[in-house]
Amino acid sequence: MSSPEHVVVIGGGLAGAKTVEALRDQGFEGAVTLIAAESDLPYERPPLSKGFLAGSAPFEEAVVHPQEWYTEHSIHLRRGERVTAIDPGAHQVSVDDGSTIGYDKLVLATGSVPRTASLPWAAAHGVHQLRTRADAEQIRAEFGKGRRLVIIGGGWIGLEVAATARGAETAVSVIEPSELPLARAIGPEIAAVYAEVHRAHGVDLRTSTTAAEILTEDGRATGVKLTDGEVIDADAVVIGIGAVPVVDLAESAGLAVDNGVLVDAGLRTSDPDIYAVGDIANQQHPRLGRRVRVEHWATALNQPAVAVTNLLGGSAEYDELPYFFSDQYNLGMEFYGDISTAARVVIRGDLEAREFVAFWLDSDKHITAVMNVNVWDVIDAVKPLILAGRVVDPAKVADPDVDYASL
Repeated sequence: MSSPEHVVVIGGGLAGAKTVEALRDQGFEGAVTLIAAESDLPYERPPLSKGFLAGSAPFEEAVVHPQEWYTEHSIHLRRGERVTAIDPGAHQVSVDDGSTIGYDKLVLATGSVPRTASLPWAAAHGVHQLRTRADAEQIRAEFGKGRRLVIIGGGWIGLEVAATARGAETAVSVIEPSELPLARAIGPEIAAVYAEVHRAHGVDLRTSTTAAEILTEDGRATGVKLTDGEVIDADAVVIGIGAVPVVDLAESAGLAVDNGVLVDAGLRTSDPDIYAVGDIANQQHPRLGRRVRVEHWATALNQPAVAVTNLLGGSAEYDELPYFFSDQYNLGMEFYGDISTAARVVIRGDLEAREFVAFWLDSDKHITAVMNVNVWDVIDAVKPLILAGRVVDPAKVADPDVDYASL
């Protein structure tokens, strides 16, 4: 296969920035264009619900590369522009300024957007969702002593916003329809730890209930009415009920789409000249033997190098298992693996002290996932056991005196 002359990347987040970085790192000397809808330099999003939201970390720390880097590496970075259409037949994209750009290879890194809530007055003033720098700045402006914040949704984003808001002495209520927050992500045993830590920090955590309506006065949110009729007063509301992949361009271009853009193990779409990475990539995973779409930082960080290897004529598969991390109050954690086939959880350490490692085991006693909470240097030690599919003794897994390597 002849080497492409021009690679176009759509999406100004971490995945897009790492794609153009990988092109130069892997020796591509042709033209590279990166089109970013936001006017900011491409940046990482985890700080938006952590340090940047708290005001303790400047935005510049989230930026992947400074402007000079793009200039030095001959990357044509088009900020504040949106691609309106892809024409696979003509190998070109249309931009909202009326221009068209030809490509030999195209990489989609369009990410995801917050899921919208079908609630009355969800668009009122004082109702927020978190995806961009501007969103984080607007939410931060709602924090403070004497202020009341209601968060609809007890997932990772909702709980991280809750923790950050409490750090600014904001009164916080969280509304979660499940019996426990995060239960679907990490199971009830570990989810209970998060419920306890938030309540211990003064969060009014309402579980097994849902929001029926956002109440307003003069067009601004004043509270949330629950389905049982109870009203929780608020000065602001944050809706965090998940995200949906941005696939409109891919779909209108005729690419195979189903809960994201369908890609193979090498991140190729149904069009051999178009690849997809990051939040939108619904990948046929070579290790798990099924499709997975992962909305986490590590995917955006690591998938691009594989896609670039393949679009330059190589042969590579993305076989990393999901990894993510979260910081809430004085509770830090890392997670690696997949719990979809897990039959039990084994704990090493002290749940009540919130210093432990959780291991998910399937029915055949293989470790499928690990999560370390306020205990560090665990993932690298346990990862080989997960990838090798070793059968382990649950009693030894739980024993802190047994070295990980000997499991």
